[in-house]
Amino acid sequence: MRHSHPLAQLVCRPIAPAKLTPSPSGQALHVLVVLPAQSAAPKDMPNRDQLLAALKRRKMKFAELAKSPVPLELVAGCRYAYVIADLDQPRFAQLTALRKAALLLLEENPQEVHVVIGGEDQQVSLQLAREALYVLWLNGAALPVRKRKPAKPLQQIVLHPCPRGYGPFKKADFAAVATLAEANTLARELTALPPNELTPANYRKRIRSLAQEQDWRIEEYGFKRLAKLGAGAFCAVAQGSHEQDAAIVHLHYRPKSAKRHLALVGKGICFDTGGHNLKPAKYMSGMHEDMNGSAVALALLLAIDKLKLPVRVDAWLAVAQNNISSRAYKQNDIVTALDGTHIEIVHTDAEGRMVLADTLTLASRSKPDLLIDFATLTGSMISALGNRYCGIFASSDELAMLAIGAGRQTSERVCVFPMDEDYEAALESKVADIKQCTLEGEADHILAARFLKRFTGETPWLHVDLAAANCKGGLGAVASDITGFGVAWGAGLLAQWLAA
Repeated sequence: MRHSHPLAQLVCRPIAPAKLTPSPSGQALHVLVVLPAQSAAPKDMPNRDQLLAALKRRKMKFAELAKSPVPLELVAGCRYAYVIADLDQPRFAQLTALRKAALLLLEENPQEVHVVIGGEDQQVSLQLAREALYVLWLNGAALPVRKRKPAKPLQQIVLHPCPRGYGPFKKADFAAVATLAEANTLARELTALPPNELTPANYRKRIRSLAQEQDWRIEEYGFKRLAKLGAGAFCAVAQGSHEQDAAIVHLHYRPKSAKRHLALVGKGICFDTGGHNLKPAKYMSGMHEDMNGSAVALALLLAIDKLKLPVRVDAWLAVAQNNISSRAYKQNDIVTALDGTHIEIVHTDAEGRMVLADTLTLASRSKPDLLIDFATLTGSMISALGNRYCGIFASSDELAMLAIGAGRQTSERVCVFPMDEDYEAALESKVADIKQCTLEGEADHILAARFLKRFTGETPWLHVDLAAANCKGGLGAVASDITGFGVAWGAGLLAQWLAA
């Protein structure tokens, strides 16, 4: 399952950026200049006079490069992009500015980008270099398209030390950000695949391939096995598909250094028609991305492995489709979940919480120290937040605060929602233990969380409703509409959780 488009190769050059020489692939035609926060242009900055003239023409102050990067066209066809990354600003603002600057170069589809890092402080320069590389690696990768002449991914990044810096940089300094960029790209690549290619059967093959590469143990609970186990909630959704290729895929990661036990759960609906409560065309378009939660969980597992975090992981991916057929589940059906809960079906388009119910039951049985699920679950979360934040539900205030802190640190921002017990009154059923949802739709994201909590027992739990899985025009460091939100957040949260 190696990436179709691997990350651009990094070259660290021990030469002054002011003397950029032709690279193996030709002249340095695309150059990103990243500067720390300062009020005036440094005297040894490349093309200083030309940049100041361009800023004067635009009636901009030098410090405004922190919000509006500026391109500079030079003789011989070279293009420079200048940006200030203010490390005192929220990381979201820093990465957004860097993404805008990188796109000034990447829009020309270059094969190589040179990066010049300014600053006199070694640690500041190193941090600026990490942020710049993260953004270039993320946006230099090409997501799957089926065109005769697709855009080629960025092949090489040449990193130069600052003019008065401590260079050269070393590749090892950037291994962690490379891992996060690789994992995010995996999540976006899978999510972008069309539904006729990423069927549940093909998705499971790709997961198997990755498990073999990473030496993870894999166990697949197919439809027949789940039916025999009594996983009626998952099977109710999966039974509408002619191909019985749905499964809950269980991946085991067991490092020798493990100190704690984590369970990851991801919603993997490869296409969601809505079932008998059929979605209109406007809302069915894009439903191949409804497996994004499972892609995020899978990519986070890859990041945990490559970052060598000391945690034992069980990842549970609920892979299925929500199709309409004579066998598909219907309104007013009563199904029995794996834990014995009887569920009254109210709306067949609330399939995500159904497949997650049985998957969470399996995940919680091993009594992990922490359980996190990722799902593109509710439209009401998008109504509440838009596409720039994701919603979080936490089983404790401590976990909620950890989630918020990780959001700020990684620039993948989250908002914590309540899920007090009295909300569940809306899910009381006259004919079953619980209703799947309500037809009114009021606070559906909260009701969905209350529904899911029933299947987690006493396990410490975080539920991530991925409202920002797709954000038009990109978000933070990522320029593509598909954001891969949750990978960096999850890695940041786990690092804090393990440290605590």
